[in-house]
Amino acid sequence: MSQFLPLLEAALPRIHPPIAWVLGAPRLIAQLAARLDQPRAIAYQMDLFQATRLREELADAGCPLQVQASADLWDLPADFQTVVFPSPPRAERELKIDMVEQAFHVLQPGGALIVLSPHRGDDLYPKLLKKIFGKASLTETSDGSIIWAYRQGDRPRRRHEMWVHARVDDAGPLRFLTRPGVFTYGQLDAGTRALLLAAEIRPGDRVLDLGCGAGAVGLAAARRTGPSGHIAFIDSNLRAAALADLNARHAGLSNFRVYTASRLESLPTDEFDVILTNPPYYAIDSITQLFVERSHALLKPGGRFYLVTKQWASVDPIVQQKYGEPEVFESRGYYILAARRADSSQA
Repeated sequence: MSQFLPLLEAALPRIHPPIAWVLGAPRLIAQLAARLDQPRAIAYQMDLFQATRLREELADAGCPLQVQASADLWDLPADFQTVVFPSPPRAERELKIDMVEQAFHVLQPGGALIVLSPHRGDDLYPKLLKKIFGKASLTETSDGSIIWAYRQGDRPRRRHEMWVHARVDDAGPLRFLTRPGVFTYGQLDAGTRALLLAAEIRPGDRVLDLGCGAGAVGLAAARRTGPSGHIAFIDSNLRAAALADLNARHAGLSNFRVYTASRLESLPTDEFDVILTNPPYYAIDSITQLFVERSHALLKPGGRFYLVTKQWASVDPIVQQKYGEPEVFESRGYYILAARRADSSQA
């Protein structure tokens, strides 16, 4: 994280308001924005949870930066003179490409995209910016690389997306659309397959796909609930929620609802027969804790909870604290923890 401040210092002569900050860890963006101290700026995030954290970091830093969350960067108005993209070191390559292409469309004519890369000899951005903008410039420092380009003319919008066809049961291939920045792009991951294999889902069940991504778990569950069932999808990632809605409609689901929330605050309690979740592995003590605790209130008494993880030793105590000892199934390196909310007679 400390690499980005010197890179920003070196890029300062090329940064002119109004400014858009693109993605980046909340604390990093707050630090960079506070250093720039430019009120004519907006910070873009794709995820409501990250947007909330960023607002908290900005408040702590005393930086009055506006935060805007949406499924796409080009949902912002095309009136920025500078877009600054502190390239996340571990972000997927396809998401980086997507953000660069979308940045072109939110710039004023002659406006600049400036990428701050922590890598010297960056092998992605110089070629990518040249392809999108027609010309790109590069400066390397001991802290990394600064790559910039200016918008000239116009170009068609290109949406990066990929259809996935995956067999999860005997009802034919599951088909759903994926996009970069949503778990998992271009595939159905093995953890999802393991989760679906272990879960008991009955006709007429009300099922919650918790942290739904593109909605593959909920789509597969809908095949088992039948038309009398109901599927709810929820994610803090706005692009994920949009995809889940699109995929549910494409699959012909009529009895479903999609929610967006940063802390699962918009869901009704005592509502679901089954909750299925594959929480992100990078945030066990925060996201997983939230998912487990809130799911207990969202389930009906006697409702069934299924969580898949590769990190059983860390997740099992969190589940036990809320549900008691779960059943554990293992499949190809994944662990599925199955638990029930006690019914009223056992409470």
